[in-house]
This record gives sequence, C-alpha cells and structure tokens, in this order.
Amino acid sequence: MGGGEDGGSCNLLQVLFEGAVAGGAAGVVVETALYPIDTIKTRLQAAQGGSKIQWKGLYAGLGGNIMGVLPASAIFVGVYEPAKRKLLELLPENLSAIAHLTAGAIGGVASSLIRVPTEGYGSFLLRDLPFDAIQFCIYEQLRIGYRLAAKRDLKDAENAIIGAFAGAITGALTTPLDVMKTRLMIQGQANQHRGFIDCAQTILREEGAGAFLKGIEPRVLWIGIGGSIFFGVLEKTKPVLAQRSRRRDAKLKL
Repeated sequence: MGGGEDGGSCNLLQVLFEGAVAGGAAGVVVETALYPIDTIKTRLQAAQGGSKIQWKGLYAGLGGNIMGVLPASAIFVGVYEPAKRKLLELLPENLSAIAHLTAGAIGGVASSLIRVPTEGYGSFLLRDLPFDAIQFCIYEQLRIGYRLAAKRDLKDAENAIIGAFAGAITGALTTPLDVMKTRLMIQGQANQHRGFIDCAQTILREEGAGAFLKGIEPRVLWIGIGGSIFFGVLEKTKPVLAQRSRRRDAKLKL
C-alpha cells in the first residue's frame, strides 16, 4: 500500500511539473502576442467622457508583465492539473463541472502568490479569481461535450477553437468586473471610490449602465484569441512533456 501511495504522490508531482512548464509557456506566448489589444482595452475602459485614446506605446510595460505572467501561469496550471485530477477521482462523474470550477479556484488562489503583490488582493478577488475558475470550467465542459459527440480524442485545432469560445464567453461575462477593477487601479491616491460597491454605484450614476460594458469588444477579442492560443499551446505541450517523462523513466529502468 505504501508503494502505491508513493507512486500516486510521484504521479501528482509529475502532473504538477508538466502543468507548470506548459502553463508558463502558454502564458508567455499569449501575453507577447496579445499585449497591444489588452493595452487598448484598458485605455478604453479608463477613458471618461470625451477623452481621447492614446495609440502610442502599445507594448510599453510588456517585459514587466511577462515577469509576472510566467510564474503566475506556471503556478496556476501546475496546481490546477493535479487538483483537477484528484477532484475528478473524488466526485461523481455528473459533478465534473464542480471539480473543474473548484480546481480553477484553487489554482487561482495559488497563483495569487505571484499576482497579488502587483495588483492588490481586492482587485484579484473581484476579477481574476472568478475569471480563472469560470474559463477553465467552461473549457473543460466544452471539451467533454465535444469529445462525447465526436467519439474520439480532440485535434489541436479543435482544442484551440474550444479555448477561443471559452475565453470569449468568460471575457464577456466578466467585463463589468474588469471595468471596476480598472477604475479602482487607476484612481491612485485620489481614492474617489470607497471600494467595489461605491465604484459600481458611481459608474452607474455618472455614466449609466452601458459604461460597465466599456472595452467589451477588444476584451472579448483579446481573451477569445488568447484562449485559443493558451489552450492550444497548453494541450500541445502537455503530451510532449509526458512523452519525455515516459522516455526518461524507461531509460532509468534499463
């Protein structure tokens, strides 16, 4: 029994390592490719009234962002994958969505160790934690449904398309949270908003309900394309790493 437990622990550690490498790679690729769209989205959300949008310096700050995205993505996927596997073992098959949602939340909390010092814990809880959990849950559930319908394993292009749908849907659903997060981040020392509720009330009173959807087009585009790239790279990288691990283990047994 002890050997089985050790084998299970080693297997989970291997899943964590492979997930971390794949997640880090996917995060860096997405951040580099789509950073300008995110910059435009943020400037649209920050603009008030007739303010003009500045189109220069769309790659400004990319290096600093990658320094945060790389470890955050690695930790998120590295924790998400073994947590998902364990929860799927513990929960009945009809509750797989709960397993995916919970694993996404666990991964998000773990990655907050990297993200929170740069963005603040309140803003993380407001947008990033629910976003991570919802996006991965939608992605996993769409994959399950598609695989059952197709009765075969998914191809790389299909994983990418499903990732795009998951990203776009989640991006649209969480745009109001993203608008409030942006407003809270850019207020600086002025502190014109006394928290999330006051921020929402101020936006609604001064700009109307439509302001909560500011930047939704570039956000959905950015996250949709980002989801396609991220999950495409992720699903492509995981089997490559797993194959390398199997080869290494085979050599050690010789």
